[in-house]
Amino acid sequence: MTRSTGTARLHRALLAPQATRSNALPAGAWWLWALGLATAASRTTNPLLLGLLVGVAGYVVAARRTDAPWARSYGAFIKLGLFVVGVRLVFSVFLGSPIPGTHTVFTLPEVPLPDWAQGVRIGGRVTGEQLVFASYDGAKLATLLICVGAANSLANPARLLKSLPGALYEVGVAVVVAMTFAPNMVADVVRLRTARRLRGRATGGVGAVLQIGLPVLEGALERSVAVAASMDARGYGRTAQVPPAVRHTTNALTLGGLLGVCAGTYGLLAVQGAVYGLPLLLAGLVAAMAGLRLGGRRSVRTRYRPDRWGVRAWLVAGSGAVVAAAMIWAASVDPAALRPGVVPLIAPVLPLWPAAAVLAGLLPAVVAPVPPPNSRTSKEQP
Repeated sequence: MTRSTGTARLHRALLAPQATRSNALPAGAWWLWALGLATAASRTTNPLLLGLLVGVAGYVVAARRTDAPWARSYGAFIKLGLFVVGVRLVFSVFLGSPIPGTHTVFTLPEVPLPDWAQGVRIGGRVTGEQLVFASYDGAKLATLLICVGAANSLANPARLLKSLPGALYEVGVAVVVAMTFAPNMVADVVRLRTARRLRGRATGGVGAVLQIGLPVLEGALERSVAVAASMDARGYGRTAQVPPAVRHTTNALTLGGLLGVCAGTYGLLAVQGAVYGLPLLLAGLVAAMAGLRLGGRRSVRTRYRPDRWGVRAWLVAGSGAVVAAAMIWAASVDPAALRPGVVPLIAPVLPLWPAAAVLAGLLPAVVAPVPPPNSRTSKEQP
């Protein structure tokens, strides 16, 4: 009886609870998870691994997103990713590519250019190697956008603002307002198109777009005025008096730390800078956190119900870090598996242990709290 009782308690502890205001994951955990997936995508051009990353992000979004307006923007990021792949292919076809190839697909009329434009061509021969390389490159960028879209669909922008340090309050407000504008605009477009469809009007074409665009812009303007009024009512922009020495030290630490973070991140993403990237990133993070800590003294605002990082939040953020670290390690150990060659053309092969590491990104679909069902779903259930 004791063993069965302990097993039942462990099973209940592992099950994801119903999401409430008190146990909802912090927005930073979702962003760290998505940035981990995006870092992994930046280390490979293997279409099988990129497709696996997209599948992992899509499954977690489908399992844990809510009915909030920002949660409906994931489809727009998928369409944007497909558009990026198409644009990359179009540029490769019409402007050429430095990738040589022997498998000619078709030939376009080539526009003669002057001598000073050597190395640039418009039209000409289009090879299969060229198209495959362009599709790999576009798929990598599309995967990055889709991972960012997953974070934008799962993280509450208002809660992300509450998690920022006091020194970044003004910048955080601007970023959160900008992030909220796009999902709300997408929700307005969907709502207006549905209303036009129910009234028997056309939802496609230039005329329909013009008729939908005006109400969308009007709604965006109304939201902007409401946000400005609420910010003014809450005393936005008020600061405390800080000594000049502390202010100068804060600026030096913050700017130096952010430069170190940028250089370290570039080193981690670039193949040549993986050695010095991690020390620079850590040093930049320490300096930036010290600067933000000092800069928070001039903020006079209080924080109501701050987000607490529990075990589930650390598991979500850690799963993204595991995926990124495994992909960075795989890129240094076996780069050929993560970047399949196109000259000569070879079929991409799915490496087993990097693919298994990518599957660790599915952990949020198990440990993150389950969003509450909407009213329509609850009414349909018996």
